[in-house]
Amino acid sequence: MSARWHPSTIALAAVTMVVAVLLYSPLFVPILSSFFVVSHGQVDWSRPSLSAYVTLSGNREILAALRTTLVVGLCTVVLSVVTGTLLALYHHGRRSGRALLQFIVFLPFLMPPVISGLALLIFFREAGIERSLLTVVIGHTVFVLAIVYRTVLTRLQSMSRTLVEASYDLGASRWQTFWRVVLPNLASAMAGGAILAFALSFDETMITILVTGTQTTLPVRLWAMMRLGFSPDINALVALILMFTVLMCVLAAHFLVPRRSADTA
Repeated sequence: MSARWHPSTIALAAVTMVVAVLLYSPLFVPILSSFFVVSHGQVDWSRPSLSAYVTLSGNREILAALRTTLVVGLCTVVLSVVTGTLLALYHHGRRSGRALLQFIVFLPFLMPPVISGLALLIFFREAGIERSLLTVVIGHTVFVLAIVYRTVLTRLQSMSRTLVEASYDLGASRWQTFWRVVLPNLASAMAGGAILAFALSFDETMITILVTGTQTTLPVRLWAMMRLGFSPDINALVALILMFTVLMCVLAAHFLVPRRSADTA
């Protein structure tokens, strides 16, 4: 029997298929439901309609929460990419304190979100900082910083030092070397880290609940709606968010997965 059709291979493929169905099939329920009329909590599969998307466009509370989430996500991406890149450059410079730096950066990401959120809440209270979107951005940045830092540092460590040495030999200054040699090599890693950071910020709930003020993000708004039940337009929102998430995953894979050279056989 060919190794391709070995019983163990078939069994592994079957288990993988079952796990994939169990994990992803629930996602298709709200997507399909968004294209049909929902009446009294029941989906009428005989009446296709886009009414859920029309209703969603007029739901001011959900759209306001979505706008807040996008603002927080974009601010978090900017802060985490800038800070993470600077910390990665510091670490790669073979300076002292690298072990302590990694411990500080990774600790909030490795701890349970409720612990990180409580620590931030206590810090803001003792520092006299009122909870607002600023505290949410700070909380998200502290949480996702490890992702950007590790992504950029990995790219730095894989970059050949001869590129920098050649730049110096040709008379370039440190700033010119960074701008024209180092930064272009880090661009894809920074873009991939930014996408992952935005995805984590978009989904973060526990830290947001603890440090948010009067304005709320979309995950927190959906969390609050669980007590009263979801309206049919939430199915449309889930479908749109899922499509947006898939797009971000594709973009992250494009930037982070190394591409083969055209000369590679």
